Amino acid sequence: MKFGYTILYVESVAETVAFYERAFGLERGMVTAANEYGELKTGGTKLAFAANAFVSTLTGEPFDSASPAKAAPPVEIGLVTNEVEAAFAKAVAAGAIAVKAPEKKPWGQMVGYVRDNNGFLVEICSPVDGQP
Repeated sequence: MKFGYTILYVESVAETVAFYERAFGLERGMVTAANEYGELKTGGTKLAFAANAFVSTLTGEPFDSASPAKAAPPVEIGLVTNEVEAAFAKAVAAGAIAVKAPEKKPWGQMVGYVRDNNGFLVEICSPVDGQP
């Protein structure tokens, strides 16, 4: 067993993928022709998005949709870079909502937080010592 991807449920897959390309510089993997599912390349795993309406037809399971107008869902996306302050500024300039400006943590890691165009919390952080 290995971890392959995380799928976040969003209102608009096309808008979300475009946002992540602009705000975080991630590369598009694929988006279906109907814009119901899309993936971003993030290294060994994929960050994927599925349209709320599409997921409802697949699972029949109810869920509370994410929105910047609501409290952040209980999940966090962690993006690692050596240029945390520049990445934070780029994300905010692209429309991310600043939550907490980057700061150096006691363990040496630089960490900042934004919310994406769907209201998901995104941690922008430096590598932890000893990790790439």
